Amino acid sequence: MVTEAPSVKKIRPVNLNLFTISFPITAIVSILHRMSGVLLFLFVPLIVWALQASLSSPDTFAAVQAIFGLYKVKFLIWVFLSGLVYHMLAGFRHFIMNFGWLESLNMMRLTAKIILVLSIILSLGLGIWLW
Repeated sequence: MVTEAPSVKKIRPVNLNLFTISFPITAIVSILHRMSGVLLFLFVPLIVWALQASLSSPDTFAAVQAIFGLYKVKFLIWVFLSGLVYHMLAGFRHFIMNFGWLESLNMMRLTAKIILVLSIILSLGLGIWLW
């Protein structure tokens, strides 16, 4: 005769609101790195289209140039370039960590803060350059 084990209900805290969780700075940098990668992936078709259109004839080059002069498009270009800068900086940080360098907790926190500050400064510089 086989007896079944009593079902035990596990009581675990459930927190589905991600805005109430306090993430460490290293997790924020990692999540933003993934988000910037998705952003760059989504922008690739637009950039390829603009490059193809601008190289096809002088008329389409002038049209693309006029489109890039619009403020909303300049904002999108700024978002793309800011995402690219952040993704490159954070990717370089991850690349260095793959070699086993800067893997102590204090160094990881310090490099995460450096990445955030550098990306903000460079993004502001890109905004000034574009406008």
